[in-house]
Amino acid sequence: MIFNEDGIKFSSWQEQLNSGHEASINGFLDQVKFLNLRNSIFVDITANAIVADIYPEYLSNSTAVVACNKIACSSTYNKYRKLKELSLEYNAPLLFETNVGAGLPIIATLNNLIASGDQIQSIQAVLSGSLNFIFNNFKENTNFYDIVKQAQDEGYTEPDPRIDLSGVDVARKILILARESGVKIDLEDIENDSFLTENNHKANSVDDFYDSLNVDAEHFNQLLESANKNNCQLKYVAEFVNGKAKVGLKEIPEGHPFYNLEGKDNIVMFYTKRYPEQPMIIKGAGAGADVTASGIFADIIKIANK
Repeated sequence: MIFNEDGIKFSSWQEQLNSGHEASINGFLDQVKFLNLRNSIFVDITANAIVADIYPEYLSNSTAVVACNKIACSSTYNKYRKLKELSLEYNAPLLFETNVGAGLPIIATLNNLIASGDQIQSIQAVLSGSLNFIFNNFKENTNFYDIVKQAQDEGYTEPDPRIDLSGVDVARKILILARESGVKIDLEDIENDSFLTENNHKANSVDDFYDSLNVDAEHFNQLLESANKNNCQLKYVAEFVNGKAKVGLKEIPEGHPFYNLEGKDNIVMFYTKRYPEQPMIIKGAGAGADVTASGIFADIIKIANK
């Protein structure tokens, strides 16, 4: 890790980092406190629980937090609430737009609806760019294993693809949207209708998980055959209705807004008091390094402009 009050030169950051201090999560925090620079922002681009657990220390030090790491805001409700309270108490912004939909303005739009007095009635969404990519590319004469591996290689899945395919990642996202809607809810309250086999769930490592995808290839082929037979597309859907949330694989019929959702795109439909019949829809690329980076940068600029 490196620190320079005058800024870090982009042209030589790698060389500076190689000769920097040994990395330490607490050591980094201590140095931030010591420097005590105005308008500091801690940016978390990890998927690490230990990093997420240190947000309260930054907020209590009047340091803003921008995170694409979903762990903090999808942990226990009490931890989520505490982060919100610290942000207000110490006037330290906590922004996490990229927790849901990468660079898409999903959380910002939801917050604007709530702030202007609207009420969320239900949310229907496809929130996993990786799963949408996988099921859009899973066709006859393809191997499910190969498509999942391609999604990981192209950077669409979490570092551990089990998080995506198990539905945990989508459950975290709909949890965050439900909480931002004003509902007290925890991850264990969300119904998760998994499409994976028992063999997949029992895999102890990423390599074992990939092996199990090969062994159970016929199970995934049958999911595809059923959707094709019914002239449907497979989509992993998240729903929030009447204070309850659930996630699961669905066969989407032709004519539904989710049917033609391409590539790694996400889509969110907000049904509200103002939009009871024709929902407010946000749609676009929901995975990938570039769009996620742009969303993080937008949060940083939003704080800087205050």
